[in-house]
Formats: sequence, structure tokens, C-alpha cells
Amino acid sequence: MPVLKTRRRLRDVPRGHRLTILTSDPLAVIDIPAFCREDGHELIAAEPVDSGHRFIVERGREASEG
Repeated sequence: MPVLKTRRRLRDVPRGHRLTILTSDPLAVIDIPAFCREDGHELIAAEPVDSGHRFIVERGREASEG
């Protein structure tokens, strides 16, 4: 679910801007980095927090944009 929500949010963010994602989903530590690699976004930070994990993603060119 975090990847789906992140993908939707990034559509509204201009390239080069950053989005902070907070999630309690334990699989996000695998899914968010993989999503960034596959879709052309940069994972700036990934760190554990009390409620789960925080990721900072910089929007890049999505794979579908060529």
C-alpha cells in the first residue's frame, strides 16, 4: 500500500522535489527502494522511526516517461 500511495502523490510533485513518506508497513523497507529504482526516483533517506520507517524520495523521471 505505501508504494501505491507514494506513486499517486509523486504524480503531483514536480521533478526534483522531495516527498517524505511515513509508514508502519514492515515491507516498505524493501518495496519503497525497489519502487524508486524501477520508476526512476531517488531514495534520499530511509530510517527507522518509532512508528515504523521514514523515507525521503526525490521525484525523478518515471520509467513510463521514457
